[in-house]
Amino acid sequence: MNTFGKLFRVQLFGESHGPAIGVVIDGLPAGLPLTAEEFREDLLRRSGGKKGGTPRIEADSLIFLSGVVQGHTTGSPLAIVVNNANTISSDYESFKNSPRPGHADFVSRLKFGGFSDSRGGGHHSGRVTLALVIAGVIAKKLLAPAQITTKILEIGGENPWEAKLDQAIAEGDSLGGVIECKVNGIKAGLGEPFFDSLESVLSHIIFAIPGIRGIEFGDGFKAAKMWGSEHNDPILTPSGETAKNGSGGVNGGISNGNQIVLRVAVKPTSSISKVQNSINLKSGEVEELKVLGRHDACFALRVPVVLEAAVSIALIDLLYQASAPHIWGHGVVVKDPLN
Repeated sequence: MNTFGKLFRVQLFGESHGPAIGVVIDGLPAGLPLTAEEFREDLLRRSGGKKGGTPRIEADSLIFLSGVVQGHTTGSPLAIVVNNANTISSDYESFKNSPRPGHADFVSRLKFGGFSDSRGGGHHSGRVTLALVIAGVIAKKLLAPAQITTKILEIGGENPWEAKLDQAIAEGDSLGGVIECKVNGIKAGLGEPFFDSLESVLSHIIFAIPGIRGIEFGDGFKAAKMWGSEHNDPILTPSGETAKNGSGGVNGGISNGNQIVLRVAVKPTSSISKVQNSINLKSGEVEELKVLGRHDACFALRVPVVLEAAVSIALIDLLYQASAPHIWGHGVVVKDPLN
């Protein structure tokens, strides 16, 4: 559904062209310092208006509805909303009967009996990743001193990718990309065998990011072509430090104390202005479709900060489960403000 986590629980709500996008986070410790300014950098990283991104620019000003008093969390659920102000819903009228190829228009209409919001992709829109980024800022704060970094490895199969991106923009087409994420500072022992393995939990939330088509850890798919002697990581120290990191920092579903390394494949943006064919559900005929509206030529350019958010949310929830959640705090000093 729309909720992730067992002890650090994140619930997303809102639609691309609805009144607002929002997130409710339950399981936060009381006394965590929190101000709107702390979210600014990551929100700007995700925002539109840059080359290859959507021309839609929103102020993304946070409204704290609950869970914060005098700059500190109260321990009750934290609810934050961001208003949608820059919407042009008329661009999406034609998609009610002519679903966009590659988008969720068709399946959403079927699943929800025609009642789903088709404006801007509704709840399936990349706009909803704003709520993930908001939760990720808090999760990264709780994870400190562990650090999560991301970088784009390629766009459209190329690096550098400027020429390919210019071509996609000029032709009204789109591109995907590959993004790498690294996590430093996670000790050995995080994760469970099988269904709650570290890779399983990370993959679960990462595939909730719209447009993710694949994920690999460490050597990833290259491991299928390696000898065991190539892929295995020789252990060098009693703490588990290895000579290489083909496992991506995970063995048996459990962190081994080395750097966690994963990469994701992001598909090309589905909404393109290049003419495509689609079924007209009203007439039953296949027709040409040209998508109007403001869309990313390459959404992958804005995914790094969303990926960081997803990884941090999964890790903090696993850390909560690994220890007493109400006394753990992970670097947060909780004290009674009245004494």
